[in-house]
Amino acid sequence: MKNFLRSLRFAWPYRGRLIVSVICAVMAAALWGLNFTCIYPTLKLLHAETSLLAEVDVLIAGIQRDIDKVELGLEGLQTKARELDRMVSNRYSEQMRRDATRDLVKQESRVENLRRSLYHHRLVRKFVQDWLPLDPFHTLGVVLGFVLVAVVLKCCFEFCQDWLVGSVINLGLFDLRNEFFRKVLRQDADQFGDRGSADLMSRFTTDMEALGLGTKTLFGRVVAEPLKAVACVVLACMISWQLTLLFLIMVPIAGYLLGRIGRTMKQATRKMLERVSNIYRILQEVLGGIKVVKAYTTEPRERMRFREATRDYYNRAMRVVKIDSLTGPAIEILGVAAIVLALMAGSYLVLRKQTSFMGLKFSEQPLEAEALLQLYVLLAAIADPVRKLSSVFTKIQAGGAAADRIFECLDREPRIIGNSDGPRLARSEDGQLEAPPVRGILHPPLIEFRDVCFSYDPGRPILSHMSFKVHRGETIAIVGGNGSGKSTLLSLLPRFRDPDHGSVMILGHDLRSINLRSLRHNLGLVSQDIVLFDDTIHGNIAYGARGATREQVEQAATRAFAHDFITRLAQGYDTPVGECGGKLSGGQKQRICLARAILRDPAILLLDEFTSQTDAESETLIHRAMADFVRGRTTFMITHRMHTLEMASRIMVLDHGHIVAFGTEEELLRVCPVFQRLSEPGGELHAA
Repeated sequence: MKNFLRSLRFAWPYRGRLIVSVICAVMAAALWGLNFTCIYPTLKLLHAETSLLAEVDVLIAGIQRDIDKVELGLEGLQTKARELDRMVSNRYSEQMRRDATRDLVKQESRVENLRRSLYHHRLVRKFVQDWLPLDPFHTLGVVLGFVLVAVVLKCCFEFCQDWLVGSVINLGLFDLRNEFFRKVLRQDADQFGDRGSADLMSRFTTDMEALGLGTKTLFGRVVAEPLKAVACVVLACMISWQLTLLFLIMVPIAGYLLGRIGRTMKQATRKMLERVSNIYRILQEVLGGIKVVKAYTTEPRERMRFREATRDYYNRAMRVVKIDSLTGPAIEILGVAAIVLALMAGSYLVLRKQTSFMGLKFSEQPLEAEALLQLYVLLAAIADPVRKLSSVFTKIQAGGAAADRIFECLDREPRIIGNSDGPRLARSEDGQLEAPPVRGILHPPLIEFRDVCFSYDPGRPILSHMSFKVHRGETIAIVGGNGSGKSTLLSLLPRFRDPDHGSVMILGHDLRSINLRSLRHNLGLVSQDIVLFDDTIHGNIAYGARGATREQVEQAATRAFAHDFITRLAQGYDTPVGECGGKLSGGQKQRICLARAILRDPAILLLDEFTSQTDAESETLIHRAMADFVRGRTTFMITHRMHTLEMASRIMVLDHGHIVAFGTEEELLRVCPVFQRLSEPGGELHAA
């Protein structure tokens, strides 16, 4: 429950509302208990042949007679005690003195209880005389009117408590969701791949709702229900605290039972939430790849896979339902058993006109039938909040399981540290990238790899001992077979990953020492994975430069050869692109991504197979736009197109994580067998 308690700090800023909600809960609980006290006067009025005032006078007279009788006996005991004090001290006389003292204390205690009861009855008489009519029927009407008013007030306080608690929970979840989203955005690109977006979506939605339900239960029922039980316990103790204590023997047994059930509930809920993540994953895969599913006619297979996942979730959910359903009846059985035990003892006292049962004294004077029935109602009223608290415990345990999954992500620290205090990269007036000078290095290359090694899994290197330099304005083409490490190499420049060994340098500084935001602010990325947001075309182009004017956006689109097709759309630049750009063709989406990079005007441009998903016409336009844009700009590009190499100053050939050659196209065609093989007809660089 540690993480569940940690989640409560998000409610702390709204503690004022919580305090007011507790006050409302106290008032509602007090009115709840007082409503049951109408049973005794109602029964008295139904059996009364005279007014309620006369009945109270009879009770007062009876108590006064008991006091007189006990005081008379007390005087006799005091006389006997004085006589014993005058006796010669011996073993027999000392025993008699002790017995007399014990009897004297008992009688004095009884007189004190009777006088207290007399005082209370006189207070009741004053209330009856001042506020209630003499006619029993009219008095009953007033009593029931008081009950109705109390119920209305109780409901108002309960509404206020629920509203205040609900507002605190939703505000707390609002803050937690935003904090969770902030922490998720700080995580590394690899960490998203480890968990998957479906798992994160499950934690954002289902887990948050389960945590919210558990927290609402804690601040709502866990506060209100015990207060109701306490109010009824206090009132029941005023009738007979001994019988009430006999009823309360169920509390430790119920606590042990709830503890066992709660631990099982938490484990079951955690497994159920994991199955929700699995359902989200299948939905994301199938709906995202629906064209492939239909083209390969795998709908039956996907239906079966989804059915298995939902059946697994059903089984886990039913286990949670079974545990939750078991708790209420178990507590109710314990409550009824305790009530029966207390009622049997009380019935014996009423029917036999006794004050003791099985050698235990339960009252100073015999109970009335009306008082016993009042006690029974109060004990039953105690059982109801206790029964409700049984389901509360399981909901809190479910919230604890959800909190564990949420804070598992919140506590995950990124491996790529932002280094906010590190040196910053800046642009000079002529657009060149600048950094603070490094002692001993006069003219450092713009980019330098020094013996860089990288692997995703230990013992399986992806990049091995890579060393090279890149100067300002160069365009470096990276070629190689599938799995040779091209994309991994490119991902080291924006620090999506850090090398396991060696260093990537920029202007003489290790990338790990540079302020990360300033580094990425000077980078532009156009990848084979086209990423458009559900926004307008203008919003997508200006995504990396939110302060850009309409004119600047149109200029960037013109340079990317996108302006013409955009203006032909009904809404022009204000046209929504739909989810993932679904309203546009592949070539149009790629040109919008290119316009986004052009508008950002980066000092270093990263191109990862940027024409792999476009048609021939769009590829020609994008190639023309790129040939103009990369001029004078440091560019790294991964390509499978032979004609794209015309833009390259030098070409790097990778093979199984090693640089096998690095030079111009003419040089590589002469001396590099790997490049020659890639360039042959049918090779990966041969134009389609």
